[in-house]
Amino acid sequence: METRVALIAVAVSDFDAVEQVNRLLHEYGEYIIGRMGIPYKKDNISLISIAIDAPEDSINALTGKLGSIPGISTKTVYPIKNK
Repeated sequence: METRVALIAVAVSDFDAVEQVNRLLHEYGEYIIGRMGIPYKKDNISLISIAIDAPEDSINALTGKLGSIPGISTKTVYPIKNK
């Protein structure tokens, strides 16, 4: 199965949602290359970047599930494919 590398940006504005986020990241753990979380106390938010190598359907599913959690915003970036 073909996979793609992507970067998923997650903005957490409701810390009650963190357990759900971590549960999903564990569920997709086999695809995760690495992740970095940055708490930004001034605005009471956290920013998480997730590097992933997975089938595109799995990336879209994870992003959609994360984005459906109240207090969570997501955006996915894919590198440009070389021709």
